[in-house]
Parts: sequence; C-alpha cells; structure tokens
Amino acid sequence: MNNKKKIRVSTILLNLLCIVLAVIIAAPLAWIILNSFKTNPELFMDSLALPETWMFSNYVKAWTMGLYRYFGNSILVSAVSLVGILVLASFLAYGLTRFRAKGSNIIFIIVLGGMTLSEQIALVPLYNILQKLHIYNTYAAVILPYIAFRIPFTVFLMRAYFLSIPVELEEAAVVDGYNSFQIFTKIIVPISRPIFASCTIVNLNFVWNEFLFANVFLSDKNLQTIPIGLMTFRGDLSTDYVTTLAGLIIASLPLIILFLLMSKQFVRGLTSGAVKG
Repeated sequence: MNNKKKIRVSTILLNLLCIVLAVIIAAPLAWIILNSFKTNPELFMDSLALPETWMFSNYVKAWTMGLYRYFGNSILVSAVSLVGILVLASFLAYGLTRFRAKGSNIIFIIVLGGMTLSEQIALVPLYNILQKLHIYNTYAAVILPYIAFRIPFTVFLMRAYFLSIPVELEEAAVVDGYNSFQIFTKIIVPISRPIFASCTIVNLNFVWNEFLFANVFLSDKNLQTIPIGLMTFRGDLSTDYVTTLAGLIIASLPLIILFLLMSKQFVRGLTSGAVKG
C-alpha cells in the first residue's frame, strides 16, 4: 500500500471516528429536545417517538415559573466573573512574560499551584471567610471564588499565547512613545482575541454550570443561579418532567450560541501558543 492510499484510509477512519463521536455527543441532546416538546404521558409511553402535538408552551411555562430569575442571576454572575478573570489573568500573564523580574518563574509556579487546590477542600474555609466578611448569601460570595479559582488556568493559557507574540512589535511601539499599559491595551489585546475567546468559553462553561459554591454560598432563592434553580425548579414542578427538560434547553442556549459564534477563535487560541511556553 503506497503513501497516498495510507493517507486516504487514515482520513476515512478519522472521519468515521468523528462521526461516531458526534452521534454519541448529540444523541442525549436530541433526546432532551425531542421530549421537551411532549406531554408527560407521551414521555413515559415512548420517549423516542415524535410528539403528537409540539408543546411549545413547555418553554413558556418553564420561563414564567421562575427560570427567568435564575437566568438573569447567572448572566450577572457570569459577566462580572468573566471580566474579573480575564482582566486580572491577562495582566498577570503579560507581566510574567514581558517583565522578567527576579522571581517571576517562582510566581508563575505559585500561580499554577492554584490549579491543584480542590474546591471541596476550600469549601469550609471559604464559608468561614465569607461569613467574617459579611458577604455570605450575596452575589460576591460566588463571584470572588470563581475569579480566584479560574485565574491559575487562565494565566497558564494566556502566558503560552503571549510568548508566541513577537517582542519586536512592542519594541516598535516603545519607539513610537507607547508606555507598557498602552502597548498592552492597543497592541497585545487586539492581536490576542483568539486566546481571549478561548478563555471566555472555557471559563463561562465553568461559571455557568458551577453547582457546589452556588449551592453552599447562596441560600436566598432570589440570588440562585441556573444550576441551583433547575434543581429547585424540578422540585417545584413535581412530576412535570417535560417542562424541566425545556428549562434545561433554555439554560444551555447561551453556551451553545457563544461557542458557535466563537468556535474558530476558540481553536486558534488554544493552538497558537502550543509551540512555546
């Protein structure tokens, strides 16, 4: 078998593998979408059959029975958390790559050490700290831990990307009279959109779906985010499973839409800095 045939066979096998993986991933989502348009009796009689009548009212019911409140809380918490994560992590990553201060490598190792800290281990100390600061059961009770726990991994990604940016660009900017902050905001940030997109998607996936901190640190139902809201939502609805499935689809839409819009940037951001660091 010559090289061309080997490459062709490898391509076919790889495509088949991708198709199989896509079906495995898409099948549960398709099942949820299909059954979210049914009535409860139809769901239990045959969950794989098409609905006799497409019940779009399930989505309206899910939204009006409280999902809108949890959705709004998640948007607020996610937006503030993402801004904090991206701003602080980008400043730290840029400083570690460009300002070769004494001990910068040690600082980077310490930051990476934060990736080894388990959320479960930090739960009790964090609870005590939040109580002492009188911010327990507020938005800040989840926003601050989210920022703290996501900075190490975000710095790891951004540092690798910033190392792949030619230093000559910044040297030319210095000649033009730019200071360090202007170089970062007007040169580094615009050409680093792929890594910012990657970090946005990765961190939003964590913050939007995080359950443990939100469950422990938010006891007020008016402050709870979507993961906790859906849990209580299901209890409030008793056996109305089709409406709960509709709520799951609504809760998943922001992440799906964001990934579709930023998928190219996401891949570029994760691969561009892979050769350095």
